[in-house]
Amino acid sequence: MKKILSTLVLLSVLAVLVMPMVALAQPPECCQLKRAVTIDTTTYPAGAIVGPTGGYCPIGAITSVTEKWGLVCLLNTVNTVIDWIFIILIAIVVIFVLMGAYTIMTAAGSPEKVTAGRNYILYAAIGLILAFFARAVPSIVKAVMGY
Repeated sequence: MKKILSTLVLLSVLAVLVMPMVALAQPPECCQLKRAVTIDTTTYPAGAIVGPTGGYCPIGAITSVTEKWGLVCLLNTVNTVIDWIFIILIAIVVIFVLMGAYTIMTAAGSPEKVTAGRNYILYAAIGLILAFFARAVPSIVKAVMGY
């Protein structure tokens, strides 16, 4: 338990140190979409470079002009982060299920080990639910932003 808390504290400290750099960074006035993004009734296709009219884009010519390019780029970034979180959580779920199954198989009738194995599998199920919830975050962000 102490290791988990110390890890969380370390991650919090790193986040506090990194966040000012992220907040003060000046992004270019464009982004290239990894997946299609729909706002209102307009769909911006995957691979499109989205930016404002007359905006500067160091990655190429702007192919989709919109004044809501900031929101489109934000949703693109959220989608990318959520994809990575989903992959990591699924890998953790698989590891927990394997650990739980191994613990149950090697329990040799010990009720404590069987309970521990069941708990691993329960935690894996909770992780799987969190992973699917993470996939829903972009839709929640769009709903909160009113788009």
